Amino acid sequence: MPSRKSSKPDQLLLDWPEPPRTRGALPRSRVQRPPALVAGVDEAGRGPLAGPVVAAAVILDELQPIRGLADSKQLTPARREILYGEICAKALCVCIAEASAAEIDELNILQATLLAMQRAVAGLRLAPLQVLVDGNRLPVLPMPAQAIVQGDAKVASIAAASILAKVHRDRLCADLDAAHPAYGFAGHKGYPTPEHLDALRRLGPCSAHRRSFAPVRQALAGCG
Repeated sequence: MPSRKSSKPDQLLLDWPEPPRTRGALPRSRVQRPPALVAGVDEAGRGPLAGPVVAAAVILDELQPIRGLADSKQLTPARREILYGEICAKALCVCIAEASAAEIDELNILQATLLAMQRAVAGLRLAPLQVLVDGNRLPVLPMPAQAIVQGDAKVASIAAASILAKVHRDRLCADLDAAHPAYGFAGHKGYPTPEHLDALRRLGPCSAHRRSFAPVRQALAGCG
C-alpha cells in the first residue's frame, strides 16, 4: 500500500482509499477510515559498556495526538518521564524489548540491537501494516519496513519509541546502580565516561558489563 507524508511534517501515515460517493453518502470529512497501523521503532543503549540494549515499538492513535514528541535526546529527563506516561496511555499499543549484555557479547551490538527491535515489533498487541525504523539498518520483519535516518526527529511514532526506550533503559541503569553502587551507573548510564573507566580500572567489570567492548576487555586483562 503506498505511503505519503501527511500535512503534519512529523508523521508518516498510510493512505486509505476513500469510498465512492453515492446519493445520501456521508461527507468525506465524516467517512470513517480504518486506522493506519504504522509502528515506529527506535533503540537506546548501543554505546554503553554495560546493561542491555533496549528497543521500543509504538503504534500511535491518530485520534489521540500527543504534543511535544521529539527525539528523546532533545528532551529533559523530567519531560521524557511525562511523555512516557502519556504515550503508554494514549497509543494504540506499545512494546519495549531488550537484548541482554550476554546476547550483545555473543552476537555483536548491531545484531543484538536488531534482535531487540524484532522482539519489540513481535510483542505489539496489534500487528502493524508497516514499520518505520530509526537509522539505516532494518531488522528482519514479516511486514514491510523502512529505515529513516534521523527518524526520531521526523516521525512521531519513532520519536515516541525513542522516548520509551530511553526512559526504560535509564530506569534499568538506576537498578544497576542500586545493585553495583561503586560504578555510578545512575549518573553515566553505562557510557564510557572518565568516572566509569576509572571504576572499571579499579574494580574490574561487574556482571552487567559487556565483555566484548574494548574498555571492558582491557579491564579484564588488567585484572588477570
